[in-house]
Amino acid sequence: MAYADRNQGSSRIVAIVIVALIHAVLGYVLITGLAYNVVKKVAEDLNTFDVKEEPPPPEEEPPPPPPDQPMEPPPVVAPPPIVQTNTPPPVIMQTVRTPPPVFVPTPIAPPAPPPAPPAPPAVSKAAAVRGNPGDWFPLDDYPPDAQRRGEEGTVRVRLSIDTRGRVSDCTVTSSSGSSSLDEKTCQLARRRGRFQPALDAAGNPIASTYNMPGVTWRLEE
Repeated sequence: MAYADRNQGSSRIVAIVIVALIHAVLGYVLITGLAYNVVKKVAEDLNTFDVKEEPPPPEEEPPPPPPDQPMEPPPVVAPPPIVQTNTPPPVIMQTVRTPPPVFVPTPIAPPAPPPAPPAPPAVSKAAAVRGNPGDWFPLDDYPPDAQRRGEEGTVRVRLSIDTRGRVSDCTVTSSSGSSSLDEKTCQLARRRGRFQPALDAAGNPIASTYNMPGVTWRLEE
């Protein structure tokens, strides 16, 4: 039974293959025949013909030139009349050169002199020496350098006396010729000089000056 079924299936497959081949052949014939007929129809429709070349048209002659027309001269136009106008003369600007200002320096006034010292009050009573002025200049105070050089001489001085009767200043009015002796004289006068101060008219002590007699310096022999 099984063998019969197997044979029957094989026969069916063979039949299907044969039918397919037949369809393929018929399709090929159909397509090929149609294509041939189409090509043949197109070839019959194409008819060849000769194209005749037409001759060129005759050249047209150019129109004759227009006749020459005489040139008319332009009309003569009279120039406009010349009108004379009174033109004012040009204005000439004159520049006046102003000289530069002259610098005059202002003179500088000299400085004012210093004010004069006030006048000393009038002396009613002059200053008086207290004691012996010779005791102010002992030989023990002889300057050593003047001794070595053997210097001698007389010194005159002016003493400034304050209101207490003390010597506030000393000025050499006549030198001894030795600076050592001059300086020593003023030094001792300021240190040891004692005075009764000068008095004004009201009896008040006032500053004054005193001119001492000469102070003589002499070495012992």
